[in-house]
Formats: sequence, structure tokens, C-alpha cells
Amino acid sequence: MLILAAFAAQQMRRLEAETKTYQILNLIGGFCCCLTAIVGRQYGFILLEGSWTVISAWGVWRVVRRVKGEG
Repeated sequence: MLILAAFAAQQMRRLEAETKTYQILNLIGGFCCCLTAIVGRQYGFILLEGSWTVISAWGVWRVVRRVKGEG
């Protein structure tokens, strides 16, 4: 639901993709989905959500680094 909420907010122009909030919602949502997939031994879903989590972590790092550079 967190991933969907971030996507919906971005599509409705209520949240920009290059914000910490958007990236963190994706990170936490992907991580929770990955854990659920691990418990269920759903290997394709583990790969998908694990990748989503790693990419989202990179997105959080990129946004945080950019914000620190502005301040």
C-alpha cells in the first residue's frame, strides 16, 4: 500500500518523485513486500521487491545527498 500511495500521490501531482517522502515510502513498501515474499518463498517476487528496495534505497541516498548539498 505504501508503494501504491506514493505512486498515486505522484500521479495526482501531490508529491514529487524527487522528495524524501516519495523515496522513503517506496523503500519501506518494497522492503515489506520483500519480507512477505521471503516468508512465502516466492522467488520471483523476492527478486522484484528486493530490486525495488535496493533501487529505492539508492533514490533515498541521492535525494538526501542533494538536499545536504543545497544547505
